[in-house]
Amino acid sequence: MLEIRRLVLLRELAVRGTLAAVAEALNFSPSAVSQQLSLLEKEAGTPLLRKAGRRLQLTPQAEVLVDSVAEVLDTLERAEARLHAASTRVSGTVRVAVFQSAALALMPATLRSLAEHYPDVRVEMVQREPEEALRETWARDFDMVIAEQYPAHAAPHHPGLDRRPLTTDEIRLALPAAAASLHPVDSLSTARDMPWVMEPRGAASRHFAEQLCRGAGFEPDVRYETADLQAHIRLVESGNAVALIPDLVWAGRSTSCRLLTLPGTPHRTIFTAQRVAGAASPVARAFRATLEAAAAVDR
Repeated sequence: MLEIRRLVLLRELAVRGTLAAVAEALNFSPSAVSQQLSLLEKEAGTPLLRKAGRRLQLTPQAEVLVDSVAEVLDTLERAEARLHAASTRVSGTVRVAVFQSAALALMPATLRSLAEHYPDVRVEMVQREPEEALRETWARDFDMVIAEQYPAHAAPHHPGLDRRPLTTDEIRLALPAAAASLHPVDSLSTARDMPWVMEPRGAASRHFAEQLCRGAGFEPDVRYETADLQAHIRLVESGNAVALIPDLVWAGRSTSCRLLTLPGTPHRTIFTAQRVAGAASPVARAFRATLEAAAAVDR
């Protein structure tokens, strides 16, 4: 019989691409990973890996095994969820990936409520960009992800992930208070000559912002790039830039910014995703329900 732990290593290689990445993710040395995969090849009696330049490629036989391992891991995850569901007490750990504005606006209330109603639930939260976090949740690094999706920019889908809408928030043009007197800005098109702050290229919000500006007939003068939306706010409030800011960022705080409604009142969608195999986990269900209650209060 094939050794399941070695099969998991093979799947990790298929997911992460290199021995070094597998070793880092599982706290092994690359040589230990290589040795275990060599033993798996002997057990299987067929080549599973071949060199392609400086990288290793899976053979067709290895791909068959990887698909089977995913099914086995799903079965084990469902069994574990059913086991915990048979208990009268909700306890355990849920590991969550979350993007910045959701971490600031939704997580504090969620964690307080969980501590009150489910004291035996431990939440481990890591900040991640949504596209990266969705893949890592599919790869089993996280139990759940809180992700975002901008208009006309769909977040990637991964097999076996269950998505559930959480909330939406309007995206507005944020202007410095001083701009009212210094620049007669009352719409997106009249902000064409002002300096902008946006997230780095590749981010969904950056693509949305650039397309919106181009649709208004101008190329934005992006002088400042940062993924930190709190930095966006400070740059706008201090009079150094304008920005497109989703409403969730303002939760729990006031601002001196002028907020202008955009044509068509575009909204960002915020959703949760978890593996279908773990959907019956009482800990994950408690976290998701508590998070949804917090999001409903915030609306």
